[in-house]
Amino acid sequence: MMRNRGSFGIYLTNLRSPMPWRRKLRLLARNNWIRLRTLSACCGHPREPGC
Repeated sequence: MMRNRGSFGIYLTNLRSPMPWRRKLRLLARNNWIRLRTLSACCGHPREPGC
């Protein structure tokens, strides 16, 4: 089974999305926590900060 691995460039592009910084930081923390908890390369929320 192949896993979909994101690149660092995509990660940075997701951080440039137009939204308030407070929401962006909250999504970044939430999505990274999901990735750590499930030991996955993706949190399941594509195009959001932290995924």
